Order: sequence, then structure tokens, then C-alpha cells
Amino acid sequence: MKNESQCSATPDIRIGTTTRLAGADKSKLNPGSDRLESLIKMSQSDLAFGRHRLLLYRFLTENIPAISACIWTWSRLSAAPGEFRLKDKSDSKASEGALKRLRDLSKNGYANIFGNRLGLSSLRNDLFRSLYCDGRFSGFVIVKPDHSGVDRFMPVDSINLEADQHENDIKLFLNLDDNRIDLNRPDFYHCPLGSGVNDMLGTSILRAIPFIAYIEQQLVDDMRRSSHNSGYHRLHVKVTPPERMSGESDNAYTDRINSYFDSTVRMVGNCDVDENPVTWDNIEITYVGPDKSRAMSNSWFVNHRSMIEEICAGTNLAPFLLGYSYGATTTWSAFKFDIVMRQIRTIQAQMSNFMEWLGNIELALGGYDTECEFVFDNSFAYQASDVLNVQSGKIDNLLKLYDAGLIDKATADEQARGLI
Repeated sequence: MKNESQCSATPDIRIGTTTRLAGADKSKLNPGSDRLESLIKMSQSDLAFGRHRLLLYRFLTENIPAISACIWTWSRLSAAPGEFRLKDKSDSKASEGALKRLRDLSKNGYANIFGNRLGLSSLRNDLFRSLYCDGRFSGFVIVKPDHSGVDRFMPVDSINLEADQHENDIKLFLNLDDNRIDLNRPDFYHCPLGSGVNDMLGTSILRAIPFIAYIEQQLVDDMRRSSHNSGYHRLHVKVTPPERMSGESDNAYTDRINSYFDSTVRMVGNCDVDENPVTWDNIEITYVGPDKSRAMSNSWFVNHRSMIEEICAGTNLAPFLLGYSYGATTTWSAFKFDIVMRQIRTIQAQMSNFMEWLGNIELALGGYDTECEFVFDNSFAYQASDVLNVQSGKIDNLLKLYDAGLIDKATADEQARGLI
């Protein structure tokens, strides 16, 4: 963002009136149509697919602590432990084989750039970070050479994705340096966050904060400069020239004044932090620095805190989750945390769809005629007693309904399996 001085220094190259055009050489108005069209096309492409925004979001995430903490908290809370489950368990022997393949996929289904085999839990951390920062994640599923199963999932950089309108359909492309790959293929998966008409590729949670982040950084820089200018507290030594002795020459009088000053400077320089200066009554020592420094520091703290809270709110994250909690009660904090977890579950549903897509490919390649589901475990140790009480109440209600004859045994068994 340019400040006012930078804008005023920019020359005005607009053509204001037809009078200015009258005497101008009109052949110079078009600086080469081919070059101009190519520049405009590149600029429009960059704006259309949001590359400039993704670069900005990544820069903010890597350089501003509050934003980095927001992305870290969202992604780590979302990347909870999870497991594959089979939807059909009629054949126990086949189910054991299918679950073993899914467990092997969870352990080896992702490899980093060094070729080290990592679990899908590490992949979920990276994908959630990309989902929140870039607003999307994408990648290819790589199968084994003999097509016996899934080898790994290979993510792609979201910044290289492009969307083109083809008749009544929208197609995705991966734009590389020397190649443009059509992504309308069964081995590619694209997951957008909050996609809509205006953002088909996905919307980052950082979209609302660049302006606030700029103000916050400017405030920090202003505080840095003001602190640098004020420095440490200084002492100003004022020496009132003593009366001149009778018969004292000019040079002797000047030397005596300078000796008083030099001795005072040495005394102040050797004065420790717990010592007080002792001087003659013609020497005054005053403090030099900003008045009401504590009030100024408190004012800066309040202003900076408001900017930080705006950044947290812009990422849909409660400030208390990053330590910016000021006197909140336990009940209120638990309520706000429950709101955050409800939002996380909606995002986890998208990740579950991706994991099920990956797991179902593994089962199909293994010859299993069944499907899987992926379930996240969002439980916490301190919530165990509350969960137990809720389940006990559900079981008691189920038994009462069965004893009262309001439900049959088959219905009771089906609902009981959901509680186990």
C-alpha cells in the first residue's frame, strides 16, 4: 500500500483534455499493440486466478506472528486424529483384509520431497494449512505400477491452478512452466474452501485482514521508531558559572568552570543505578525524555491489542485461543471453544470426503466390493466425563423407550450400536 507522499510523487500520465491532444503526435499514443495486449493479458490472468492474493497471504502468514498463530491453530485443531471405518461389515474376513489395506494406506500414503514415507496424518496437517492459507488444496493420487493399490497422494501448489470456462462447464488446469495439464481426470482431487460464484477455486480465511495487518505493522513500526528515538532515559546536567574570584584571570576562570563540569560528568558517569548524585548548588540535574511514559506505553498497548483482535476476528478465530483472553470466565471460554469446534467439524467434513475418496480407490484396486468412511476424533481428555454422562443418559432413555414398548428390539439394537 502506498502512502500519501508516494502517491503524490507519481507523475500524472493521464490525458486530461482534447486540447492537450490537439498538438500531440498521435502516432506515439500506441506503444506497440502486441506488447501492450500481452502485458494486459498477463495482468488479467494474474488477477483472475488470484495468484497475487495467494502470494500476499503466504507472506503475511510467514512474517506476522498473529496471523501465523491463527493459521497454525486452525490447521492443528482441524488435523485431529482419525481412522478409516468400513460401511459394510457383513463379511468379517473380507473386512479384516480391507481394514489392513486402509491402515497401510494411512501409514505410507504420503511421501515428502525427500522421498521419506510419512503417514496421512502428516499429509492432513499440510493440507489443512493450505486449505486455510490458500483457500484450497489439490493433488494427484499415484497408484502402484501393477495397479494393486494406492502408492501415495502427491499435492500440487495451489498457485498454479487456473479455471477456464468451456461452453457450459468450468475446467481446471495446472499451469506449469512448459506445460498446461487438463485436470479433468479421475486421479485428480480439488478441495476448495468456501467456494462460490466469485471464488470458484476457494477462499482463504485471510481474505479480510490484509488492510488491518498493514495498519498493525505500521503501528509496530511507529512504536519501534519512537522507542529508538527516545532511547534510554537521559540526564541533563546544567552548570551555573560560579562567581569570579578577585584577581583571577580569564583563562584560570574558564579552567575552573570546566573542572567543575568535568568532575560532575565523571561523577554522573560513575554513578550506579542505586546511587544518587551529590553536587554543588549551582549544578542542576534534570530528566530528559517523554512525559507520562507509562501512559504512552499503555496507550500503545491498547491500540496494538485492538489491531491483534481485529486480525484474529478476521480469521474467524476467537482471540482467547491465541492467549488474547482478558478476564474471560471458564464457562464463556468453553462456549467460545465449542463454537470454534463446530466450525472445524464443517471443514473436517470436506477432508473426510477426500480421505474417503482416497480410501475407496485403495479398496477398489484391492478388489474389495465395499466402501469406507473416515471419522475424526475431536474428543479431549477433560471432556471425557461430560461425554460419559451424555452417553449414559442416552442409554437410559433408550432402555426406557424399549421397556415402555415404544420401540422394538431391532430399533433398540440399531440405536445402541450407534452409542458404542
